[in-house]
Amino acid sequence: MEFPRRRILYLAAGAAAISAAPRLARAETYPSRPVRVIVGLPAGNSPDIVARLVCQSLSERLGQAFVVENRPGAATGIATEYVVRSAPDGYTLVLALAGNTVNGWVYKLHYDFISDITPVVSIGGIPLAMVVNPAVPAKTIPEFIAYAKANSGKTFMGSSGNGSLPHIFGALFGMMAGVELIHVPYKESVFPDLLGGQVQIAFEPVPAVLGYVRAAKLHALGVTTPQPLAVLPGVPAIAEFLPGYEGSGWLGIGAPKNTPADIVETLNKAVNAGLADEKFKARLDELGVVVSPMSPAEFAKYIVSETAKWGKVVAFAHITAE
Repeated sequence: MEFPRRRILYLAAGAAAISAAPRLARAETYPSRPVRVIVGLPAGNSPDIVARLVCQSLSERLGQAFVVENRPGAATGIATEYVVRSAPDGYTLVLALAGNTVNGWVYKLHYDFISDITPVVSIGGIPLAMVVNPAVPAKTIPEFIAYAKANSGKTFMGSSGNGSLPHIFGALFGMMAGVELIHVPYKESVFPDLLGGQVQIAFEPVPAVLGYVRAAKLHALGVTTPQPLAVLPGVPAIAEFLPGYEGSGWLGIGAPKNTPADIVETLNKAVNAGLADEKFKARLDELGVVVSPMSPAEFAKYIVSETAKWGKVVAFAHITAE
């Protein structure tokens, strides 16, 4: 009986070595060819620019081309589903966005973002600002709340569409402040009607409103981050008046589920190394990105908490795709 036992142990050891060999080779060679980062938005907007900067950093650090591929449509659903259906080999990644934690509550999807996408790394957040037309007789958030209550049914909030982050963040404000904001979705930019006074309020990314605020064409009453922002001096955090209010448009990198942990770790370390570089960080600061590096586990936990949070807002505000 001794010979078969030794033979079994020998074969088992050999099988283990064979099984480990591809993993070792993969860890040593990844990436060995170009990597695509799928972006669910058109080229030229802030998230797309951030994705291209991150790809450039990754190319320099990992020695292979990281290339952005734009696949806009269906509130980033087309891009996300494409990556979900891709091989989990680290060569097809997705630019994960805050909207991914909302889409499952608003749209009928053929995937589940939490279970079908592996969180790789957080890049950072893009704060939004609560801005009003100068004709609105409110200079502070308490004054606006009083104005909205006195003009219930006549206070209009513009956004880039049903279930968009500006819509969701405005709905959260209305829920916590106890005011009714009539939502007006726009297929194109909300700014013409916001500047013209057809809508009174909007929640928009800080980079998009800075010029209007500095030119006094819009008044910024608050920011959606827990603390004020240096680029908007004197503008308080909404949370100072509505404790617990917080929202940020964030960006990160995701991969198909079952992507090997060593590949995820390689990408996470490379991106975080870039985020620690002062020149790279300064470039992101110019785009309004608040750098927020995380481990894959921390990023996964954050996505779960954000999904639960915005699900409650969607239910409260009865937000649908139409």
